[in-house]
Amino acid sequence: MIDPFKMVAADIGTLKPFPEVRIAKNKRHFNSRSIESAILEFQKNVKDKELGWLFNNCFPNTLDTTVTFSKNNGKPDTYVITGDIDAMWLRDSSAQVWPYLAFVNEDSDLKDLIHGVINRQTQYILKDPYANAFYNDPTKKGEWTTDHTKMLPGVHERKYEIDSLCYPIRLAYNYWKATGDNTPFDKDWEKAIRKIHKVFTDQQQKDGKGPYSFQRTTSNGTDTRALKGYGYPVNPVGLICSAFRPSDDSTVFSFLIPSNFFAVVSLGQAAEMIEALTGNDTFAAELKALADEVEQAIQEHGVVSHPKYGDIYAFEVDGFGNHLLMDDANVPSLLSLPYLDAVGTDDWIYQNTREFVWSVDNPFFFKGKAAEGIGGPHVGLEMIWPMATIIRALTSTDSNEIMECIRSLKATHGGTGFMHETFHIDNPRNFTRSWFAWANTLFGELLWKTYQLQPRLLT
Repeated sequence: MIDPFKMVAADIGTLKPFPEVRIAKNKRHFNSRSIESAILEFQKNVKDKELGWLFNNCFPNTLDTTVTFSKNNGKPDTYVITGDIDAMWLRDSSAQVWPYLAFVNEDSDLKDLIHGVINRQTQYILKDPYANAFYNDPTKKGEWTTDHTKMLPGVHERKYEIDSLCYPIRLAYNYWKATGDNTPFDKDWEKAIRKIHKVFTDQQQKDGKGPYSFQRTTSNGTDTRALKGYGYPVNPVGLICSAFRPSDDSTVFSFLIPSNFFAVVSLGQAAEMIEALTGNDTFAAELKALADEVEQAIQEHGVVSHPKYGDIYAFEVDGFGNHLLMDDANVPSLLSLPYLDAVGTDDWIYQNTREFVWSVDNPFFFKGKAAEGIGGPHVGLEMIWPMATIIRALTSTDSNEIMECIRSLKATHGGTGFMHETFHIDNPRNFTRSWFAWANTLFGELLWKTYQLQPRLLT
């Protein structure tokens, strides 16, 4: 697959201030008239030309380079790659198209595209609800086919992560609320929700370790699980285990608190949809009961008294009283909880936690000559993820903080005109993943939200 970001012949740093780096029109995968209109409006009214350039590059990046839309038996079907990896993550694909939901009622083609994402995700969950990423070709066997877990053809990777099952619910629920369209939510979709409920119930591990285990032959410890692939033991207190984090790194303690928060929200949304769309009050009540149980368990086991910050949310716990205090850049994170509608920005424990995670007391908070921000084990130390800075702005109620984040992001794209997975704290040109659509679209979401609500922050 061609990397569109290697199509610029010369070093961008030697070109005119804002070179044309967006992929050419005739090579774009999908064109949305509403997104193009939003870009023109933003560039017309925002005086900062660099931000206009970045918005033009980043906001449509998912549509330009990662989506493949078709019809399958007359139904919309959309395959979404992450960028430089030709596979569809349940998490990334949901997040990549998420900001476009605001435009679906004025753009029927865009509505069909997102409808197609929901349809495709439903089929993937039915195929294997423990897998996190899939191929377009259902017969393909890829680089992780030798992982020590139940790998099926068409599965790219089988790292079980709570958030991989929450993101499709978030997308489906908000599509339903935005459009009133019930057509994606057929019998297969209901079966997928039942599979999600079963996985979450099994992974409370009240009746033993459950059916899932994972090991990989690797020198990278965060890519595999301890104790024959089941991870360290947990005390079954009502929380849901997640073998891996949204970074695709293995958890230390399997009760990953940000993902459990996300599960509470998603289970509640699924319950509302099941009740409204199927009339199955019994199943809706089961979903809601699980959400309530997890929510209570978070408050009982996921809050830790910190000597400096007071009560804060732990990142991971095991139910035995052990906990890990940190935050990771990938979403769901502790920082992102209001973004996911898990807590309000005025939640005092969240505010304490927010202060903690954006400080040197978080072992994965880094500060250097170029910027400060949150990273994680996935890439390594001293590498900041722009995603975390974007989330900081999206969850902020402080205008100065939002401006600070936007200025930092504007200053650290390494001259490329795009966001990256990570960059070095002292040198933004030292970055990973030149083609990472989630970060690009998320940055576009931030700029559009700021333009609509507080445009003066962009001048």
